[in-house]
Amino acid sequence: MKQNDNEQIISHIYQDHNGRWIIQSNEEHSAGVARLASQFAGEFGMSEWGKVLGLLHDKGKETDTFQQYIKKESGYDPDIKICGKHHHAYVGGILAQKYYGKSSCNFFVNQIVSHHTGLHDSDEIKGIIDQEIPSEVNIYHIKEKLNRPELNVQANDFHHLARMLFSCLVDADFLDTEAFMDKESSALRQNKDTLNDLLPLLENKLKDLKAKADCSEVNIIRNQIQQQCIEMADTRTGFYSLTVPTGGGKTLSSLVWAIKHAIKNGQKRVIIAIPYTSIIVQTASVLRSIFGEENVLEHHSCVDPEQIKDEKLKEKMKLATENWGYPIIVTTNVQLFESMFSNKPSACRKLHNIVNSVIILDEVQTLPMDYLQPIVDSLKTYNKLFNVSFLFTTASQPVLSGLIEGCNPKAAFNGIDHITEIISDEFKLHDKLRRVRLSINNEGKTYDEVAEMLSQHKRVLCIVNTRRDAKEIYERLPQEGITLHLSKMMCPDHISETIERVKTTLKDNKNEIIRVVSTQLIEAGVDIDFPVVFRQEAGLDSILQAAGRCNREGKNSLSTTYVFSLSKEHNLPKGDIQAANSARLNLGNGHDWFAPETMTSYFKQLYCRKESFDKKDIRHYLNHPTNNLSFQTAAKEFQLIEDDGVNVVVCWKNSMELVQQSLANGPSYMLMKKLSKYMVNINKTDFKILMDMGVVNEKKEGLFVVDYKQQYDEHIGLRIDNNWANENIII
Repeated sequence: MKQNDNEQIISHIYQDHNGRWIIQSNEEHSAGVARLASQFAGEFGMSEWGKVLGLLHDKGKETDTFQQYIKKESGYDPDIKICGKHHHAYVGGILAQKYYGKSSCNFFVNQIVSHHTGLHDSDEIKGIIDQEIPSEVNIYHIKEKLNRPELNVQANDFHHLARMLFSCLVDADFLDTEAFMDKESSALRQNKDTLNDLLPLLENKLKDLKAKADCSEVNIIRNQIQQQCIEMADTRTGFYSLTVPTGGGKTLSSLVWAIKHAIKNGQKRVIIAIPYTSIIVQTASVLRSIFGEENVLEHHSCVDPEQIKDEKLKEKMKLATENWGYPIIVTTNVQLFESMFSNKPSACRKLHNIVNSVIILDEVQTLPMDYLQPIVDSLKTYNKLFNVSFLFTTASQPVLSGLIEGCNPKAAFNGIDHITEIISDEFKLHDKLRRVRLSINNEGKTYDEVAEMLSQHKRVLCIVNTRRDAKEIYERLPQEGITLHLSKMMCPDHISETIERVKTTLKDNKNEIIRVVSTQLIEAGVDIDFPVVFRQEAGLDSILQAAGRCNREGKNSLSTTYVFSLSKEHNLPKGDIQAANSARLNLGNGHDWFAPETMTSYFKQLYCRKESFDKKDIRHYLNHPTNNLSFQTAAKEFQLIEDDGVNVVVCWKNSMELVQQSLANGPSYMLMKKLSKYMVNINKTDFKILMDMGVVNEKKEGLFVVDYKQQYDEHIGLRIDNNWANENIII
């Protein structure tokens, strides 16, 4: 590394505390990126390809214009004039095509020209590289010999392989730059424990739990499940399922299988993808108690590293969310799958760290059917090309294998060839863990009638399909004992706090009356136990998930989950809920609702009603010959959560202080993460109502705030009515 050398081609430059200018040459940076990208890509047999990407990606920095730009922007030569555009990534793209031909467009050209902006659609690339190479660029780059790896790359595999190489380049570029510009942050990324280190911690935890547990039938069965998972871990990479009735202890059982399986197959990390943040918080807390804060990354929209007291650990967690360099990761389905289909550098950085992993897809029945085909295609590719094993865990396993036809001739679901079930039929867990019976009544009930039914029970949970239904039933319940409401009209922090209160109050026998009305957010994975549960009519998978909150610990010999219908004026919302309920009703009566074969029949009924398993035609954009891929368009279309609502910040705890900080200092990434805990997503109709009432203020472009305290109710969350209009407003 040279200092104060004006002839040196600069890649990065900064001034140290002594006022000296420290330069990283472009040759040094390119070599460093090539080394890292080669290492990352070597995990899936394409190290040489990663090396070439690293060597070429910043060739454009050799231009006079870029050198002028970086000297001016850094303050090294603030008076220098910039002659022309300083963009540089296109140059490496031109050279890549020159060296390796048009067929390498999405392996080299796209990745290089897009490493700052995000992968482009293929038809945009030609316009980007249709330029002359600046004369000052050294075009006599030694062409690297590339051996094409022997991979069975089919049309639906190719875009994942191209995106994975992009991930290698982007993360290598970030990390090498960080190592030069920010040595403290770079150092914090080192010294990670391995899964081999963590396994004894888990085994000790399991021994401790077993020693403390009583000899109840439920605990005996949980130990049997756990032992079967241990025995089945010594298997090759592939697709596995763990179908365990609620309360069977699948969280720890699936984890011990995953770690042992990973060690057996030389895999480096375990990724647990969960549909709901409420479950993530619960699961991550359990895992941190076993493995320590430093080994578990919790990555979702509501996590706040700022809450970590240890400063070093806090910074480590912030850095880890960028590229998932941790042995245990707990995240959302949305974060996982949208990254797999993203074109953005920030989202794609982590992808190469999914290589050689075990992914547990928890509550797999919640995967959206509208995207089921591209999702399953991605799972098959990651298994085949990137040595990833998948474990599907649920109490209500969907049908993900074989070929299933929908109602439209074009709506065929092409599933996974073979999925190995860890717990075989001979265990008959649905019989052994049967603690609940279903009582189904299809006569439509009014809100008052449902409230009256609930008030007959002292400890009862009621789960409904919509926010409105939850609010209306809750407000009709007698306000005695502890009566709680849960819905997405409450902000995430309020929801988490309420769920914790439910758990705490249930454990205290002094609390005689505990009644909870909730939307579906509580029905899957949340560890609560009510003697009686009511569930509004829905799909069989949802009903069984709700039943899993009933008599969970087997304290009663047999409890009841009541399935009810609301009267016609409060009918089911159209769409997935209505279709799922129709599929259940079409099964008829006389079934053992808890039997796996009944669940299989239900999902086949449900799938045959689908018009498409690829609603946004993702395959059309991506499953094309190598030079015709629409990365940007596909990423825009692949949105697991439809963004048709508006996020508003509500008055809860210190949310208004955070809003003021945002206005004063600008909306930083960490600040917006904190604010997300105090946001409620509402549909555009409700948003207009609140706007017309004058209670929503756009503090900054896109930052909508409901700053009237009375508009956010401490029990039900954000109100859409104006029942406060005659009261004194406190801001």
